[in-house]
Amino acid sequence: MKRLVILGGGYGGIKILTGLLDQYLPEDLQITVVDRNPFRSLKTEFYTIAAGTVADQDVRVEFPDDKRVHYVFNEVTKIDTENEQILFEDPEDAISYDYLVIGLGCEDNYHGIPGAEEFTKSVQTFAKARETGVAIGNLGAYGKVTIVGAGLSGIEVASEIRESRPDLNIRILDRGSTVLKAFDSKIQQYVESWFVSNDVDVIHNSNVEYVEKDGVCNNGVCFLNDVTIWTAGVRPNYLVRELPFEKDIQEKIILNDFYQVPAQQNVYVLGDCAASNFSPSAQLAGQQGEQIADILLAVLRDKAPKKPKEIKLKGTLGSLGKSDGFGNMMQLPFTGFLPRLAKSGVLWLSKRH
Repeated sequence: MKRLVILGGGYGGIKILTGLLDQYLPEDLQITVVDRNPFRSLKTEFYTIAAGTVADQDVRVEFPDDKRVHYVFNEVTKIDTENEQILFEDPEDAISYDYLVIGLGCEDNYHGIPGAEEFTKSVQTFAKARETGVAIGNLGAYGKVTIVGAGLSGIEVASEIRESRPDLNIRILDRGSTVLKAFDSKIQQYVESWFVSNDVDVIHNSNVEYVEKDGVCNNGVCFLNDVTIWTAGVRPNYLVRELPFEKDIQEKIILNDFYQVPAQQNVYVLGDCAASNFSPSAQLAGQQGEQIADILLAVLRDKAPKKPKEIKLKGTLGSLGKSDGFGNMMQLPFTGFLPRLAKSGVLWLSKRH
Protein backbone atom coordinates (compact mmCIF):
# COMPACT_ATOMS: atom_id res chain seq x y z
CA MET A 1 0.00 0.00 0.00
CA LYS A 2 1.30 3.46 -0.98
CA ARG A 3 0.08 6.05 1.51
CA LEU A 4 -0.20 9.65 0.28
CA VAL A 5 -1.13 12.28 2.86
CA ILE A 6 -2.09 15.83 1.82
CA LEU A 7 -1.92 18.32 4.68
CA GLY A 8 -4.25 21.23 3.96
CA GLY A 9 -7.20 21.37 1.59
CA GLY A 10 -6.54 24.92 0.40
CA TYR A 11 -5.98 26.20 -3.12
CA GLY A 12 -2.88 24.07 -3.67
CA GLY A 13 -4.03 20.95 -1.87
CA ILE A 14 -7.33 20.81 -3.75
CA LYS A 15 -5.55 21.17 -7.11
CA ILE A 16 -3.36 18.20 -6.24
CA LEU A 17 -6.35 16.16 -5.14
CA THR A 18 -8.50 16.90 -8.18
CA GLY A 19 -5.52 16.46 -10.48
CA LEU A 20 -5.02 12.95 -9.10
CA LEU A 21 -8.70 12.00 -9.05
CA ASP A 22 -9.06 12.99 -12.71
CA GLN A 23 -6.66 10.19 -13.61
CA TYR A 24 -6.51 6.43 -13.29
CA LEU A 25 -4.73 5.73 -10.02
CA PRO A 26 -2.86 2.63 -8.86
CA GLU A 27 -5.06 0.22 -6.92
CA ASP A 28 -2.61 0.20 -4.02
CA LEU A 29 -2.76 3.98 -3.49
CA GLN A 30 -4.40 5.32 -0.33
CA ILE A 31 -5.06 9.09 -0.31
CA THR A 32 -5.71 10.92 2.95
CA VAL A 33 -6.53 14.64 3.13
CA VAL A 34 -6.10 16.35 6.49
CA ASP A 35 -7.76 19.69 7.19
CA ARG A 36 -8.90 21.47 10.34
CA ASN A 37 -12.33 22.16 8.78
CA PRO A 38 -14.85 19.72 7.23
CA PHE A 39 -15.06 21.96 4.16
CA ARG A 40 -12.82 23.94 1.85
CA SER A 41 -12.33 27.54 2.94
CA LEU A 42 -11.93 30.21 0.24
CA LYS A 43 -9.30 32.25 2.04
CA THR A 44 -9.19 35.06 -0.52
CA GLU A 45 -12.74 35.93 0.58
CA PHE A 46 -12.20 35.92 4.35
CA TYR A 47 -12.26 39.72 4.34
CA THR A 48 -15.99 39.55 3.52
CA ILE A 49 -16.61 37.43 6.62
CA ALA A 50 -14.66 39.94 8.71
CA ALA A 51 -16.77 42.78 7.34
CA GLY A 52 -20.04 40.89 7.65
CA THR A 53 -21.03 41.41 4.00
CA VAL A 54 -21.56 37.71 3.18
CA ALA A 55 -22.71 34.63 5.06
CA ASP A 56 -20.26 31.99 6.21
CA GLN A 57 -21.57 29.47 3.73
CA ASP A 58 -20.59 31.76 0.84
CA VAL A 59 -16.91 31.07 1.48
CA ARG A 60 -17.26 27.33 2.05
CA VAL A 61 -17.10 24.59 -0.56
CA GLU A 62 -17.53 20.85 -0.05
CA PHE A 63 -14.56 18.56 -0.60
CA PRO A 64 -14.79 16.09 -3.51
CA ASP A 65 -16.85 13.02 -2.65
CA ASP A 66 -14.73 10.15 -3.92
CA LYS A 67 -14.30 6.68 -2.45
CA ARG A 68 -10.57 6.85 -3.24
CA VAL A 69 -10.10 9.64 -0.67
CA HIS A 70 -10.18 9.43 3.11
CA TYR A 71 -10.69 12.70 4.96
CA VAL A 72 -9.42 13.51 8.44
CA PHE A 73 -10.80 16.72 9.95
CA ASN A 74 -8.53 17.45 12.86
CA GLU A 75 -5.84 19.86 14.07
CA VAL A 76 -2.30 18.64 13.41
CA THR A 77 0.05 19.03 16.39
CA LYS A 78 3.31 17.85 14.77
CA ILE A 79 4.78 16.62 11.50
CA ASP A 80 7.19 13.85 12.48
CA THR A 81 9.35 13.50 9.38
CA GLU A 82 11.81 11.17 11.12
CA ASN A 83 9.14 8.53 11.71
CA GLU A 84 7.01 9.66 8.75
CA GLN A 85 3.91 10.33 10.81
CA ILE A 86 1.33 13.08 11.27
CA LEU A 87 0.50 13.58 14.92
CA PHE A 88 -2.66 14.91 16.59
CA GLU A 89 -3.65 15.67 20.17
CA ASP A 90 -4.69 12.04 20.64
CA PRO A 91 -1.61 9.86 19.94
CA GLU A 92 -3.87 7.06 18.70
CA ASP A 93 -4.98 9.27 15.78
CA ALA A 94 -1.48 9.36 14.27
CA ILE A 95 -1.28 8.84 10.48
CA SER A 96 1.70 7.26 8.73
CA TYR A 97 2.70 8.24 5.21
CA ASP A 98 4.92 7.16 2.35
CA TYR A 99 4.42 10.42 0.45
CA LEU A 100 3.55 13.72 2.10
CA VAL A 101 2.33 17.03 0.68
CA ILE A 102 2.51 20.05 2.99
CA GLY A 103 0.17 22.91 2.12
CA LEU A 104 -0.68 24.34 5.52
CA GLY A 105 -0.61 27.98 4.50
CA CYS A 106 0.51 30.86 6.66
CA GLU A 107 -0.26 32.71 9.87
CA ASP A 108 0.13 36.29 11.02
CA ASN A 109 3.63 37.63 11.57
CA TYR A 110 3.53 40.03 14.51
CA HIS A 111 7.21 41.00 14.18
CA GLY A 112 7.66 40.86 17.94
CA ILE A 113 5.46 43.93 18.53
CA PRO A 114 4.13 43.85 22.12
CA GLY A 115 0.40 43.24 22.39
CA ALA A 116 -0.09 42.61 18.67
CA GLU A 117 -0.94 38.93 18.95
CA GLU A 118 -2.95 39.36 22.14
CA PHE A 119 -5.06 42.39 21.23
CA THR A 120 -5.60 42.29 17.45
CA LYS A 121 -8.06 40.47 15.25
CA SER A 122 -7.10 38.47 12.18
CA VAL A 123 -8.37 37.20 8.82
CA GLN A 124 -5.85 34.37 8.45
CA THR A 125 -8.19 31.47 9.30
CA PHE A 126 -11.89 30.87 8.88
CA ALA A 127 -12.44 30.88 12.64
CA LYS A 128 -10.45 34.09 13.16
CA ALA A 129 -12.25 35.86 10.32
CA ARG A 130 -15.56 34.96 11.98
CA GLU A 131 -14.33 36.35 15.29
CA THR A 132 -13.34 39.56 13.53
CA GLY A 133 -16.76 39.75 11.91
CA VAL A 134 -18.49 39.40 15.28
CA ALA A 135 -16.29 42.14 16.78
CA ILE A 136 -17.04 44.53 13.89
CA GLY A 137 -20.72 43.69 13.85
CA ASN A 138 -21.09 44.31 17.58
CA LEU A 139 -19.60 47.81 17.44
CA GLY A 140 -21.88 50.66 18.32
CA ALA A 141 -22.39 53.68 16.13
CA TYR A 142 -19.18 55.55 15.22
CA GLY A 143 -16.92 52.84 16.62
CA LYS A 144 -13.21 53.07 15.84
CA VAL A 145 -11.46 50.43 13.72
CA THR A 146 -7.76 50.35 12.87
CA ILE A 147 -6.25 48.09 10.22
CA VAL A 148 -2.50 47.62 10.56
CA GLY A 149 -0.97 47.00 7.13
CA ALA A 150 -1.87 48.36 3.69
CA GLY A 151 -1.15 45.38 1.48
CA LEU A 152 -3.87 43.57 -0.45
CA SER A 153 -5.52 42.07 2.65
CA GLY A 154 -5.58 45.33 4.55
CA ILE A 155 -7.04 47.24 1.61
CA GLU A 156 -9.81 44.72 1.03
CA VAL A 157 -10.67 44.50 4.72
CA ALA A 158 -10.83 48.28 5.12
CA SER A 159 -12.93 48.91 2.00
CA GLU A 160 -15.34 46.06 2.75
CA ILE A 161 -15.89 47.26 6.31
CA ARG A 162 -16.52 50.76 4.98
CA GLU A 163 -19.20 49.40 2.64
CA SER A 164 -20.72 47.34 5.44
CA ARG A 165 -20.63 50.04 8.14
CA PRO A 166 -20.70 53.63 6.80
CA ASP A 167 -20.88 54.93 10.37
CA LEU A 168 -17.57 53.54 11.58
CA ASN A 169 -14.35 55.50 11.87
CA ILE A 170 -11.76 53.50 9.92
CA ARG A 171 -8.02 54.06 9.96
CA ILE A 172 -5.22 52.26 8.09
CA LEU A 173 -1.68 52.32 9.40
CA ASP A 174 0.65 51.91 6.41
CA ARG A 175 4.35 51.33 6.98
CA GLY A 176 5.28 52.62 3.51
CA SER A 177 4.80 55.88 1.70
CA THR A 178 1.91 54.52 -0.35
CA VAL A 179 -0.59 51.69 -0.12
CA LEU A 180 -0.10 48.49 -2.13
CA LYS A 181 3.63 48.96 -2.66
CA ALA A 182 3.77 45.83 -4.85
CA PHE A 183 1.30 47.30 -7.37
CA ASP A 184 1.53 49.81 -10.22
CA SER A 185 1.52 53.50 -9.25
CA LYS A 186 -1.76 54.00 -11.14
CA ILE A 187 -3.42 51.46 -8.87
CA GLN A 188 -1.85 52.98 -5.77
CA GLN A 189 -3.19 56.42 -6.65
CA TYR A 190 -6.64 55.04 -7.47
CA VAL A 191 -6.92 53.23 -4.15
CA GLU A 192 -5.64 56.23 -2.21
CA SER A 193 -8.31 58.39 -3.91
CA TRP A 194 -10.99 55.80 -3.11
CA PHE A 195 -10.11 55.99 0.57
CA VAL A 196 -10.21 59.79 0.54
CA SER A 197 -13.65 59.73 -1.12
CA ASN A 198 -14.94 57.15 1.35
CA ASP A 199 -13.61 58.75 4.53
CA VAL A 200 -11.00 56.12 5.38
CA ASP A 201 -7.92 57.65 7.01
CA VAL A 202 -4.58 56.35 5.77
CA ILE A 203 -1.52 57.17 7.86
CA HIS A 204 1.69 56.50 5.93
CA ASN A 205 5.21 55.85 7.26
CA SER A 206 3.69 54.22 10.31
CA ASN A 207 5.69 52.40 12.94
CA VAL A 208 3.47 50.52 15.38
CA GLU A 209 5.31 50.34 18.70
CA TYR A 210 2.77 48.37 20.71
CA VAL A 211 -0.91 47.44 20.83
CA GLU A 212 -3.23 47.60 23.80
CA LYS A 213 -6.77 46.35 24.36
CA ASP A 214 -8.25 49.72 23.48
CA GLY A 215 -5.55 51.39 21.44
CA VAL A 216 -2.62 51.36 19.04
CA CYS A 217 0.56 53.36 19.59
CA ASN A 218 2.23 54.54 16.40
CA ASN A 219 5.28 56.81 16.16
CA GLY A 220 4.72 58.04 19.69
CA VAL A 221 1.00 58.77 19.15
CA CYS A 222 -1.56 56.46 20.77
CA PHE A 223 -4.94 56.13 19.01
CA LEU A 224 -7.96 55.09 21.04
CA ASN A 225 -9.49 52.15 19.25
CA ASP A 226 -12.32 49.61 19.56
CA VAL A 227 -11.11 46.91 17.14
CA THR A 228 -7.62 46.47 15.68
CA ILE A 229 -7.16 44.14 12.71
CA TRP A 230 -3.68 42.85 11.89
CA THR A 231 -2.77 42.48 8.20
CA ALA A 232 0.90 43.46 8.47
CA GLY A 233 2.66 40.38 7.18
CA VAL A 234 2.56 36.60 7.33
CA ARG A 235 4.92 33.69 7.83
CA PRO A 236 4.61 29.93 7.25
CA ASN A 237 2.51 27.83 9.60
CA TYR A 238 4.38 27.10 12.84
CA LEU A 239 4.35 23.36 12.07
CA VAL A 240 6.44 24.09 8.99
CA ARG A 241 8.81 26.41 10.84
CA GLU A 242 9.54 23.58 13.29
CA LEU A 243 10.60 21.12 10.57
CA PRO A 244 14.33 20.25 10.39
CA PHE A 245 14.66 21.27 6.73
CA GLU A 246 16.69 24.05 5.13
CA LYS A 247 14.71 27.29 4.91
CA ASP A 248 15.08 30.70 3.33
CA ILE A 249 15.13 34.05 5.15
CA GLN A 250 11.30 34.01 5.28
CA GLU A 251 11.32 30.61 7.03
CA LYS A 252 9.97 28.85 3.94
CA ILE A 253 11.29 25.41 3.00
CA ILE A 254 13.82 25.32 0.17
CA LEU A 255 12.91 22.73 -2.48
CA ASN A 256 14.31 21.14 -5.61
CA ASP A 257 12.81 21.60 -9.09
CA PHE A 258 10.11 19.02 -8.32
CA TYR A 259 8.78 20.70 -5.14
CA GLN A 260 10.53 18.02 -3.09
CA VAL A 261 12.55 18.53 0.06
CA PRO A 262 16.08 17.62 -1.09
CA ALA A 263 16.85 15.73 2.13
CA GLN A 264 13.56 13.76 1.99
CA GLN A 265 12.24 13.57 -1.53
CA ASN A 266 9.00 11.87 -0.53
CA VAL A 267 7.97 15.20 1.07
CA TYR A 268 6.46 17.90 -1.19
CA VAL A 269 5.75 21.49 -0.16
CA LEU A 270 3.75 24.25 -1.84
CA GLY A 271 2.08 27.60 -1.34
CA ASP A 272 2.96 29.82 1.61
CA CYS A 273 5.23 27.12 3.06
CA ALA A 274 7.52 26.79 0.01
CA ALA A 275 10.40 29.08 -0.93
CA SER A 276 9.59 30.84 -4.20
CA ASN A 277 10.49 33.84 -6.34
CA PHE A 278 6.81 34.84 -6.27
CA SER A 279 4.78 36.47 -3.53
CA PRO A 280 2.28 34.14 -1.82
CA SER A 281 -1.11 33.91 -3.53
CA ALA A 282 -3.94 31.49 -4.16
CA GLN A 283 -3.07 31.54 -7.85
CA LEU A 284 0.53 30.53 -7.17
CA ALA A 285 -0.51 27.70 -4.85
CA GLY A 286 -3.03 26.48 -7.42
CA GLN A 287 -0.47 26.31 -10.22
CA GLN A 288 2.03 24.59 -7.96
CA GLY A 289 -0.66 22.10 -7.00
CA GLU A 290 -1.36 21.26 -10.64
CA GLN A 291 2.34 20.63 -11.24
CA ILE A 292 2.76 18.51 -8.11
CA ALA A 293 -0.22 16.38 -9.18
CA ASP A 294 1.59 15.59 -12.46
CA ILE A 295 4.82 14.80 -10.60
CA LEU A 296 3.05 12.53 -8.14
CA LEU A 297 1.24 10.67 -10.93
CA ALA A 298 4.59 9.82 -12.47
CA VAL A 299 6.21 8.88 -9.16
CA LEU A 300 3.26 6.69 -8.11
CA ARG A 301 3.51 4.86 -11.44
CA ASP A 302 7.23 4.33 -10.86
CA LYS A 303 8.17 6.68 -13.69
CA ALA A 304 10.58 9.61 -13.76
CA PRO A 305 8.66 12.89 -13.52
CA LYS A 306 9.17 15.65 -16.05
CA LYS A 307 10.61 18.92 -14.81
CA PRO A 308 7.71 21.40 -14.36
CA LYS A 309 7.45 24.40 -16.64
CA GLU A 310 8.14 27.86 -15.28
CA ILE A 311 5.22 29.32 -13.33
CA LYS A 312 3.43 32.15 -15.15
CA LEU A 313 0.94 34.10 -13.07
CA LYS A 314 -1.98 35.84 -14.78
CA GLY A 315 -2.13 38.82 -12.48
CA THR A 316 -3.57 39.94 -9.15
CA LEU A 317 -7.07 41.24 -8.45
CA GLY A 318 -8.38 43.19 -5.48
CA SER A 319 -11.72 44.60 -4.41
CA LEU A 320 -12.91 47.94 -3.10
CA GLY A 321 -16.32 46.85 -1.92
CA LYS A 322 -18.76 45.03 -4.19
CA SER A 323 -18.62 47.28 -7.27
CA ASP A 324 -15.10 48.69 -7.46
CA GLY A 325 -11.66 47.16 -7.64
CA PHE A 326 -8.18 47.05 -9.10
CA GLY A 327 -5.73 44.59 -10.55
CA ASN A 328 -2.76 43.77 -12.72
CA MET A 329 -4.14 41.88 -15.71
CA MET A 330 -2.11 40.97 -18.79
CA GLN A 331 0.73 42.93 -17.16
CA LEU A 332 -1.36 46.11 -17.30
CA PRO A 333 -2.99 48.05 -14.43
CA PHE A 334 -6.79 48.16 -14.38
CA THR A 335 -9.14 49.94 -11.98
CA GLY A 336 -12.88 50.22 -11.52
CA PHE A 337 -15.68 47.75 -12.18
CA LEU A 338 -13.86 45.50 -14.71
CA PRO A 339 -11.27 44.04 -12.31
CA ARG A 340 -13.98 43.70 -9.64
CA LEU A 341 -16.10 41.73 -12.10
CA ALA A 342 -13.10 39.58 -12.97
CA LYS A 343 -12.51 38.87 -9.27
CA SER A 344 -16.12 37.75 -8.92
CA GLY A 345 -15.61 35.44 -11.89
CA VAL A 346 -12.55 33.86 -10.28
CA LEU A 347 -14.56 33.28 -7.11
CA TRP A 348 -17.38 31.69 -9.12
CA LEU A 349 -14.92 29.27 -10.72
CA SER A 350 -13.34 28.44 -7.35
CA LYS A 351 -16.71 27.46 -5.95
CA ARG A 352 -17.57 25.23 -8.88
CA HIS A 353 -14.26 23.57 -9.60
